[in-house]
Amino acid sequence: MNLHDPGLPANAQKLRTGLDRVWHAAGYSLAGLRAGWEEPAFRQEAVASIVLLPAAFWIGRGWVEVGLLAGSVLLVMIVELLNTGIETAIDRIGPEWNHLSKRAKDMGSAAVLLSLLLCAGLWLAALAARL
Repeated sequence: MNLHDPGLPANAQKLRTGLDRVWHAAGYSLAGLRAGWEEPAFRQEAVASIVLLPAAFWIGRGWVEVGLLAGSVLLVMIVELLNTGIETAIDRIGPEWNHLSKRAKDMGSAAVLLSLLLCAGLWLAALAARL
């Protein structure tokens, strides 16, 4: 197979199938986590998750509560990675100020804020129920 054939997709990942595709996708995902680790906000959330994820099993009164508590922590990290991806793509376009670039970055930041509020609300409700 000639990867330089103009009839083939530009992304070689599209040509992979089965376990080969899964293996390479896992590698890309790990590279994304390593890139996320370079961002201070993601590092802070990851460190907080080291405490919060085990605490979810102690605070939660059943598998649904544990899932909601743990899921809310993971959701914050997911949204942070997506926000970082948006910011990185916008920054690649160019350093000049643009109202659409600002809007995209602001919406990504708002998504992080909403995920943090959801997480905090769930954790506060679970803690209040235990008192």
